[in-house]
Amino acid sequence: MDVGISITDMNESRSFLKLRNHVFIVSVVLLFSFIVYIPSLENGYVNWDDQANIYNNPIINTISGWESFLSGAIDIFKTHVEGNYNPLVILSFAFEKIVFGLDNPVWLHLNNIILHLVCVFLVYCIVLTLGLNVFPAAFCALIFGIHPMRVESVAWITERKDLLYGLFFLLSFYYYIKSVKSSFSKRYSIIILVSFVLALLSKIQAVTLPLSMLLVDYYFGRKMGMKLIFEKWHYFLLSLITGIVGIYFIREVGGIASGKLFSFFDRLFIGSYSYLVFLIKSVVPYEMVPVYAYPASLDWLFYASIVPVLGIISLTCYSFTKGKKFIVFGLLFFTVNIMFMLQIFGVGQGFLADRFTYIAYLGIFYIYAYGVQWLLEKHNIPNLLIYTCILIMFCIFGYMNFKQNKIWKNGETLWSHVLDYNPSSSAAWANRANYYDVNGQTTKAIHDFSKAISLNPNDSKIYHSRANTYLSSDYPDKFELALQDFNRALLISPGIYAYLVGRGYTFLNLGMLDSSLSDFNAAEELNPADHEIFFYRSRIFYKLGQYDKAQQDIEKYLSIKPENAAMWSNLGMVARLNNRLADSLKALDRAIQLNPKELSYYYKRSVTYYAMGKREQARNDLNFVKSRGFTEINKEFEKMLLKQ
Repeated sequence: MDVGISITDMNESRSFLKLRNHVFIVSVVLLFSFIVYIPSLENGYVNWDDQANIYNNPIINTISGWESFLSGAIDIFKTHVEGNYNPLVILSFAFEKIVFGLDNPVWLHLNNIILHLVCVFLVYCIVLTLGLNVFPAAFCALIFGIHPMRVESVAWITERKDLLYGLFFLLSFYYYIKSVKSSFSKRYSIIILVSFVLALLSKIQAVTLPLSMLLVDYYFGRKMGMKLIFEKWHYFLLSLITGIVGIYFIREVGGIASGKLFSFFDRLFIGSYSYLVFLIKSVVPYEMVPVYAYPASLDWLFYASIVPVLGIISLTCYSFTKGKKFIVFGLLFFTVNIMFMLQIFGVGQGFLADRFTYIAYLGIFYIYAYGVQWLLEKHNIPNLLIYTCILIMFCIFGYMNFKQNKIWKNGETLWSHVLDYNPSSSAAWANRANYYDVNGQTTKAIHDFSKAISLNPNDSKIYHSRANTYLSSDYPDKFELALQDFNRALLISPGIYAYLVGRGYTFLNLGMLDSSLSDFNAAEELNPADHEIFFYRSRIFYKLGQYDKAQQDIEKYLSIKPENAAMWSNLGMVARLNNRLADSLKALDRAIQLNPKELSYYYKRSVTYYAMGKREQARNDLNFVKSRGFTEINKEFEKMLLKQ
């Protein structure tokens, strides 16, 4: 009887044990990565791009079911959001609206975490493929998963673009590595290309993938030259097209205006300073605020930063000559994936952002993991000491991550955190004020708006926002205060449509009808399709006794919003005053059709019937509203109508 074990059986057994080992380690890494993000599940939206991208996005708001999803998806791919073209991200929000709804953002936060965990898993696979052993690979994946600099990308719903672009970037990168190692198996080429396109549709930062591919070529000993660039021409072409489109959209919304604050020479030092800060934060993640505002002027630290950056360049060159590929690969991967975010050309309101490092840090973390592997294999330091130090580091990072998640709970916690580090940021004061305003805390909102104005008295938007807050408040002199702010806003930025409408409304409530009419006329020239203008201007004409013009404006309003029952009722009343009784009756019939529960419409129709000499119909409407408890009845009219 043969009781021996064959070589095949032994190999299968080893493969199974190896797979089980990987599954266990990956499960532990993913579990810890998930735990540190649990606080984000209690967070809501923040008033920083979440409104534009998600709950106030006009395209998403038009999607109510699967039938409207297809047409909405087409519109999503045809438009940008405030200069950012990331249609795949917006499409994911639209999908979530249909499946989960947007009222409870816990699902959106959970999906962000899941996407991040997939990225963590891909990092583990990538660094294994690059030659790390299991424990160093797990170290690299876990530090990628729980590093506090990841929080902005995961806990901020809008920054799903980091997670989606990261997922498809890493997927394409992983299969490119496998392709190089397998002598370019064609089965990987489609996955690489499709994943790259999806990454580009998620965030413009994915344009660096072809450069990252060249680093893989170097790492695995391919002969460097133009041939390697030419074989990737289609990837470079896609990157170029995406970059041009992205810059066009950013310029369209004025997103590169901040570049004018500094000379190109100074911006080089802003770039070197940012590069150095990102490297330091990979080890010591300090401060971590959502907005790092540009300084009024550059201090000596910016200029001095060029020295260590030159040292890093020297280290890279030295490592290249000595064949230290892990250092060259890691530093250059970090560099090529961060270089377009160093604000040398100035895009956006800040010159640093934690989220910029989401993919770039893979290169740095790979170097750290390689160092761990070297210590475990080549050095005499006891392994227990190494493991203990790593455990302490992960506990510190996990705790910092856990706390950092909580600042994204809502707009108040977010902007209060920014103000703790930068109390001179007028944008942070204004954004927190907007949060207070939306949540009905008008006293706090006005205080913060006033603080923002004291710091930046030439920002017309803040005056406009404070004016609107005054209008929604219980201040006894709110209209006078609002008028002062609207006047100031229009003095700084004349001809802004929203400012004219707001001031026109304020003039109307102050009884300054001629001034109100002038503002609404100017607003109509700027935006003749806004129904709000016709609503308020019809009220002005009504007060002035110009009923024919009031009727014209109400009809314009209804041509834009034909389902507004109250405006049909107003049309019925104004048409009667114009002695257009047939028009009045038709309008009131329509109002009742749209809202048959509103008794005032029946009462107004009773008056119109009476004016038309149809006393029986008028009496029926009057008796109907009286039987329903309607009390706003003119006694003289009732006496005349019911008189036998």
